[in-house]
Amino acid sequence: MKSTLSITSIASVSPLGKSSEEIWENYKKENHFITEADFEGNKAYAAFLPKELKTEVEKLRENSPALRSLDESVLFGILAGRAAVKQAGWENNKKIGINIGSSRGATGLFEKYHADFLQRGKSATLASPTTTLGNISSWLAQDLNSEGPEFSHSVTCSTGLHSVLNAAAWIQAGLADKFLAGGSEAALTPFTIAQMQALKIYGNREMDYPCEALNMEKTRNSMILGEGAGILGLEKGEASNARAFIRGIGYATEKLKHSASISANGECLQKSMKMAMVNRKAEEIDAVVLHAPGTLKGDEAEVNAIRSLFGSAMPAITSNKWKIGHTFAASGVLSLELAVLMLENQEFINVPFSEFDKKPEKLENILVNAVGFGGNAVSVLVSCNSKTS
Repeated sequence: MKSTLSITSIASVSPLGKSSEEIWENYKKENHFITEADFEGNKAYAAFLPKELKTEVEKLRENSPALRSLDESVLFGILAGRAAVKQAGWENNKKIGINIGSSRGATGLFEKYHADFLQRGKSATLASPTTTLGNISSWLAQDLNSEGPEFSHSVTCSTGLHSVLNAAAWIQAGLADKFLAGGSEAALTPFTIAQMQALKIYGNREMDYPCEALNMEKTRNSMILGEGAGILGLEKGEASNARAFIRGIGYATEKLKHSASISANGECLQKSMKMAMVNRKAEEIDAVVLHAPGTLKGDEAEVNAIRSLFGSAMPAITSNKWKIGHTFAASGVLSLELAVLMLENQEFINVPFSEFDKKPEKLENILVNAVGFGGNAVSVLVSCNSKTS
């Protein structure tokens, strides 16, 4: 990175709620938000938005005819985007870039339209325009009446942090002054759940914590899906109202040996973390928020990557997927939100059942990781704004 980026807002909708205050209170509790649900006869665990947020989604449809035909992934993005703009004080600024990605896109609508096609032998009129990936950013731009660049992309589970990486490139190139960047996912559908189960990575045991992310003693995979959206408001330099600063961003891709795994030592994660740290020593990193999906090999590879990179200066480590599940594209930004909240409150949130119980003496610099199918990784180094902490 050529210069520091300010996070002037961070907004989300997730199983934890919507406001920063509510989300932080839920992080401090040791309970999770994963429940069992019926997916067309297939009972499986998942983490849903709370009822009050689901009601807000439905109100969007009720109050705007233009939004009635859109997928929940778009509506989640609109809710989070509105909050991010208000928090940053950008209501009267139309020159905002927007990049909200998604791993799965309009999953619910696509399944609905495809089922209808199989039954009738022809497609519904709005099937194509309402299931394109670009819907999330383009409809948010419509909602905000923005005149800046808007686009979407998919880089599997690391999509959200890739959006941050992309926004940083636009800002530092002088092509935009302000950017909304993040991810949105509404993939709690029968077909998506079945896909994860087919990979043999999905959690299926009734336990106190169905997703055992960072439990290195687990004997089976325990990934659980969640839903939500997370969006950052980003500006160049050190803004006085910044909630936190991005000091470094790293990215890497490693050669695949299997389409759904990374190397045993997380080579792509080692490279992305090292790049994000710039010239900082291992001792300067206080904590890492891991991607840690709750799978046997995924958790182990990331922990191995941290051990290889940090050695005896191993920082405190944590993850949030045991609490809210894996939200695909939104997961990296929701992890970054946890990092920002820990910096602001100067309190570390650990995983209650994990052997990694180290608590840092201070919280100034936190690394956040995301990695996805395809062997790609992104790491973001976020630091506190001492003036607002």
